[in-house]
Amino acid sequence: MTDIATLTREQDAIASLIRTRSRALSAKDAEAVVDCQGPGFVSYSLAPPLVGAGGAADLDAWFATWEGPLGYETRDLAIVAGEDVAFAHGLVNMSGRKRDGYAVDMWFRLTLGLTRTGAGWKISHEHDSTPFYMDGSLRAAVDLAP
Repeated sequence: MTDIATLTREQDAIASLIRTRSRALSAKDAEAVVDCQGPGFVSYSLAPPLVGAGGAADLDAWFATWEGPLGYETRDLAIVAGEDVAFAHGLVNMSGRKRDGYAVDMWFRLTLGLTRTGAGWKISHEHDSTPFYMDGSLRAAVDLAP
C-alpha cells in the first residue's frame, strides 16, 4: 500500500507527464507525444479507427490537417495512483483552425491509464469521447462546455 506522501509524489509526477503531453500536442510535436506513451500503448481516440496505436506517423498526419498551433487545455484533472498503475480523467478543450478553414473549439472527455516503467510513469491507454445527442440524430454533442 502506498502512503499518502508517496501518493502525492506519484500524482505530481503523473500530472507533470500529462502537462508535457498537452504541450507536445499543442506544439504538434509527434515524437514528444509518443515519448509520453508506454509499451503497448492503445488509443481510443475521437477519430477512426476504433482502436489505434498512437504512433508518430499517425499524429504527424493529423497535425498536418491543422493551420498553426493546436489549442489543447486539460481541466478538472483527477488522478488516482497506486504503486504501478494509475488512471486520470478530466475534460479537454481542443481549439484551432483546420487547413480547410473550419474553426474548432470543442470540449471532450479524456481518460488515461498509466503504468510505471523503468523510465517513470507512461501512458498505456487513452480514451477520448464526446457525448452524443440521444434524439435519434446520433450527432456528436461538440457544442457542450463545462
